[in-house]
Amino acid sequence: MTSLRESPQVPLVLLVPPVLLVPSRMLPASIQITGEQLSAAEVQDICESLKEDSVRLLSIRGCQLSDRDFGRICRSVAESRSLAQLNLNLGVVSSISRTRHLSDAMSTNRSLQTLFLHGSPLLDAGLVTLNLALSTHPALVCLDLGDCMLGDEALGLICGMLPPDGAKSGLRELTLSANAGISSKGWARLSIAVAHSSQLRVLNLDYNLLGDQIAGMLAVAVASSRTLEVLDLEGTGLTNQSAQVFLDMVENYPTCLRVLVLAENDISAELQQQICDLLSEGDDDREAPPLVIGANPSSDLLSIRDKYQPIRDKYQPAAWLPHSNSSPQTVLLTSGLGESLLDETEM
Repeated sequence: MTSLRESPQVPLVLLVPPVLLVPSRMLPASIQITGEQLSAAEVQDICESLKEDSVRLLSIRGCQLSDRDFGRICRSVAESRSLAQLNLNLGVVSSISRTRHLSDAMSTNRSLQTLFLHGSPLLDAGLVTLNLALSTHPALVCLDLGDCMLGDEALGLICGMLPPDGAKSGLRELTLSANAGISSKGWARLSIAVAHSSQLRVLNLDYNLLGDQIAGMLAVAVASSRTLEVLDLEGTGLTNQSAQVFLDMVENYPTCLRVLVLAENDISAELQQQICDLLSEGDDDREAPPLVIGANPSSDLLSIRDKYQPIRDKYQPAAWLPHSNSSPQTVLLTSGLGESLLDETEM
C-alpha cells in the first residue's frame, strides 16, 4: 500500500493542521516565573507581551527585580487589555515606591480581575496608596492581601470594597490571612461589611487571632449574607463555643454557606461532623456536598490540594490551573472561585 508521503496525488501541504495558521496573538497565554532574579531581557519580553495583549495571566511571585524594571512592568500592565490575573505574591511589592507604581497601573488598567499580593509588606500606608485604584477598578473581583502586615486602618478601607446591596459591584473573593495587626474592633467592622455585601462569595481569614467573640460576629454575618459560600477560619483560635454558634446557625437559618474550614482549632470532631451533616441536609440541589474541614485535615485537605493545585501561597502551589463553575469543590481553600469569576465577568 502506498503511503501518503509517497503518493504523488496527495500534496503534503494538506497534512498541515489548519490550527497552526492561527496567529499566536489571538491566544492569550500565561507567564509564570517563581523565585528568580529577572534579567533586563526577561523584563523586556514580559513588557512586550503585555503591550501586545498576548498575556492573560502574569505571575512573578517571589522574583527579584530592580525598582526600575518593576516600574516598567507596571507601565505595561497599565496598557494591557488582555491581562486578567496578576500574581505579585511573596514580597515583590516590597516598598512604598513600588506600591505607587502598582497603584498607577491599576488606575489605568481596565482588564484585571484578580490581584495577588500575599506576603507583601504593604502596611496600612500601602493600602492607603492603593485604595483609590483598587476600589474604583471596574473589573477587579478577587483580591489576596494575606500576610501583608495590615492593621485597622487598612481593614477599614477594605470594607469599602464590599459595598452593600444596591451599591456598585465589589469584591467576590477576599483573602486576609495572617494579618496579626488587625484588632477585634477591625474584625467586627469587617463582619458588618460582610453581612451587608451583595457580592462576596469567598472569605479567607485563616491564621488571624480571631477567637470565639469574633467568630460569633462572623456567624451572624454569614446568616445575613445572601452570597457567602466559603469561609476559611483555619487556625484562628476557636473553641467548641464557636462551633456551637455555627451549629445553631446552620440548624436554624438558611444560608448560602457550603464550605466551612475549621482545621487547626480546638473544636471537637463531633461538633464539626454535626455542622457538616446539617449543611448536607439542604444540599439536594447542589452538585457536590458542602464541606466542614477540620476533623481530619490530613485526609480532607490533601486530596483537594493535590487535585486542584490552588494558587494561594499558603500551600505553595506548583502551577496555576483554571477552574470551572461545574465543580463546587474548586472553591475550597483556593482562588478557584476567582478563576470562575474571570469566566463569568468576561464580555
